[in-house]
Amino acid sequence: MLKQTEGSHAMAEAIALCRPEVICAYPITPQTHIVEGLGEIVKSGELENCEFINVESEFAALSVAIGASAAGARTYTATASQGLLFMAEAVYNAAGLGLPIVMTIGNRAIGAPINIWNDHTDSMSMRDAGWIQIYAENNQEAVDLHIQAFRLAEELSMPVMVCVDGFILTHAYERIDIPSQEQVDAYIPPFEPRQVLDPREPVSIGAMVGPDAFMEVRYLAHHKQMRALELIPQLSAEFEQQFGRKAGDLIKTYRCEDAKTIVVALGSVIGTIKDVIDDMRDQGESIGAVSICSFRPFPTRQLHNALCKAERIVVLEKALSLGIGGVVSHDLHMALAGTKVRAYTVVAGLGGRPITKTSLRNLFEKAQQDALEPLTFLDLNQNVVNREIEREKQQRRSGPTAENILRDLAAGNAR
Repeated sequence: MLKQTEGSHAMAEAIALCRPEVICAYPITPQTHIVEGLGEIVKSGELENCEFINVESEFAALSVAIGASAAGARTYTATASQGLLFMAEAVYNAAGLGLPIVMTIGNRAIGAPINIWNDHTDSMSMRDAGWIQIYAENNQEAVDLHIQAFRLAEELSMPVMVCVDGFILTHAYERIDIPSQEQVDAYIPPFEPRQVLDPREPVSIGAMVGPDAFMEVRYLAHHKQMRALELIPQLSAEFEQQFGRKAGDLIKTYRCEDAKTIVVALGSVIGTIKDVIDDMRDQGESIGAVSICSFRPFPTRQLHNALCKAERIVVLEKALSLGIGGVVSHDLHMALAGTKVRAYTVVAGLGGRPITKTSLRNLFEKAQQDALEPLTFLDLNQNVVNREIEREKQQRRSGPTAENILRDLAAGNAR
């Protein structure tokens, strides 16, 4: 059913259609409207056989989800930013225990300084925790990916993060097709958990594992991720067949067939990138785009096939790995191994800074001339940066440093 609605409310409706049995909720901007919407659906009785649990923290939210999932319940929660960091220990535990929890991440920057707006720093910080991570390009895909996520999590018995750009998608109103309960029921079979805690047959989970077996445990978690590389396209194709629209998959290409320059990105910025590419194509420019939907597992082979014939790629990413630069581009270099493709990393949109068509057009034109630095910061205010760097230099010159103090003390002791 087509309706004009907020992205968060649409996601809440889609999640309810998946018939979760336990929803653990703690509000943190910008995911709050999702769990609020689910709370209203549960209270109204529209979602039956579901326990909505308000908890005292993000750590408690995922901890309760772990207990519920281990007891055999289809389980859902959501968080963002600092909330994801607060539950970090539980994030690793949920994956290590192989529990099919679905969690929405309303992507938001991490402080300090405090910032409630969108970038991908939060989910990227948990990229090695063992969860599948899938990124939505728009709100329709956010709805569809949640439906696929429950199926994916339960077939592999592992947790899935659905990453949705905060505010840009969560708070945007647009026309969205909400499927029927019958459609979702036909796509997601009744939940049959692989492992169930039963008081009548007590067992230990998450117990101590020594050096003789820990590597094997971690390898098996990696093996599940590799299986997901095969399953994600299958579930996406099945979804398209049943619902009549494409969503998800590992990657999506846009006007790449003859492109000499290809832009790679995740999330909602792809929509703006496509608009710029259309404008440039109209003027005869050879440029295309690749959207990464599955960041974990990382689709190395699929990206290699999509990028290997290009002359250059521009990786536009909304996260910064301090001390090295790109996060996505670091992984992407594996996909480019053995090719002569030139790769540029562009960090953009940190803390919600707008990524405009004008800035992207200028960026792509420079890339086509190979006039970009290997690491570029889009729309960085160089005056502010240079002023602060100069101020720091003056402080180092004028103030007593630890090195100078120690040297003076050593000289005094020698005398």
